[in-house]
Amino acid sequence: MQLSTEIEFKVDFNDCDPMRIVWHGNYINYFERARCALLDKIGYNYIDMENSGYSFPVTEVKAKYMKSLRFGDICRAKATLVEYENMIKIEFELYNAKTGELTTKGIVSQMCVEMASGKTQFFCPKCFTEKVEHFISKGGFD
Repeated sequence: MQLSTEIEFKVDFNDCDPMRIVWHGNYINYFERARCALLDKIGYNYIDMENSGYSFPVTEVKAKYMKSLRFGDICRAKATLVEYENMIKIEFELYNAKTGELTTKGIVSQMCVEMASGKTQFFCPKCFTEKVEHFISKGGFD
């Protein structure tokens, strides 16, 4: 069972280039919005990470752009947790909410680092994995 969440938001003017098309780098910001919503649902957001003594820097980002979003469109962003034991790996899908068209796909990997020592951890901490496994055992989000 994979854990997912979806959010919707309007594409702002300041996200666009002079042709009113979303600038390519802003799609990564849209991934981040969805990632934050997913981590909030799990109960292990960036503040929780810091409070538990860990950080999760991004180590890899991949994006495939298929269709542009434009100023005024409503973006539906879906984030799905696909790995949580050795690292956090989340797949993303961005849609034009009005047309239902898939516009962008991506995946982001984050490695665990113990903040006190600065050492990379090759397993995610129990305080995170137990939260994920709680949702999996219940069949997903309530």
